[in-house]
Amino acid sequence: MSSKRILIVGGSGSWGNELARQLLLTTNDSITIFSRNEYQQVKMQRKFNNDRLKFVIGDVRDYESVNLACYSVDIVFLLSALKHVPICEEQPDEAIKTNIIGTQNVIKACINQNVYRCIDVSSDKACSANTLYGATKFIGEKLIINANKYEKTIFTCIRSGNVLGTNGSVVPLFIDQIKKNNQMTITDRLMTRYFLSLPEAINLLLTAMNAPAGSLLVMKMPSCTIGDLAETLKDLYGDKNTSMQEIGIRPSEKKHETLISSEETPVCYIYNSDYYVIYPEKLGLQKVKFKEYTSNNQILLTKPEIKDMLDRGGFLI
Repeated sequence: MSSKRILIVGGSGSWGNELARQLLLTTNDSITIFSRNEYQQVKMQRKFNNDRLKFVIGDVRDYESVNLACYSVDIVFLLSALKHVPICEEQPDEAIKTNIIGTQNVIKACINQNVYRCIDVSSDKACSANTLYGATKFIGEKLIINANKYEKTIFTCIRSGNVLGTNGSVVPLFIDQIKKNNQMTITDRLMTRYFLSLPEAINLLLTAMNAPAGSLLVMKMPSCTIGDLAETLKDLYGDKNTSMQEIGIRPSEKKHETLISSEETPVCYIYNSDYYVIYPEKLGLQKVKFKEYTSNNQILLTKPEIKDMLDRGGFLI
């Protein structure tokens, strides 16, 4: 297929904007943005001003609207999700409707409309999940991988860490706190998290377009302590009077994140120099040698390396 028809479900957010930007630059594909946020769609339309980009109002919870949007589509990217951990804890029914039932709706629509491939976006919080959000994404992964048994659509999945600059990201939150109050509130200085830039996250998505059916791709990501990240941002945006208040870890929040669990390593392989793949069948690839892949069992980024990461993410003033 030289020119494809692409549907981005939940495509009016930061991921969808960057994915659309890269596709418009590098392909001749026609792209449809499916989301329920009409204001964000209008902003995208004005921003890109490109006839190859179309917009459809709809909700992933509504099977009929998803099924209609999938008509005559080649590739579907599933980006929609409720992602804010405390909100999902407080309103589990809503998280289930979007993150689980919505995923089921996309799977059914893809199969019904003979979509060639569907790529789902998951989260490191799906691995060894201990929150409602993480649990819904874990179930979403299982639904996507299991859907390959129908042999009509190729279903693959990616598992991502924290993406710099996306909605709810800690980096713009810290910057905003410094500018407004000259103070940052951090949970735990020694907490570690994976970080990647938005373009890197989209590259992971695009790599999944060619991955084997049933595979779950994981990027090799750098990690750092929240304390070092906060201090780097203080140096960039604050002054000698900028303070950091440590407020403690929230209920159910992990001190360290896991991207690949010890239960998954027996079926985890080195996909290439940048990615691992979790796949239940032999690929003829080299097996990984670690017991699990967590944000604190690797060499952490130094402050200069964090600064370089923020520069690549567009956060340097």
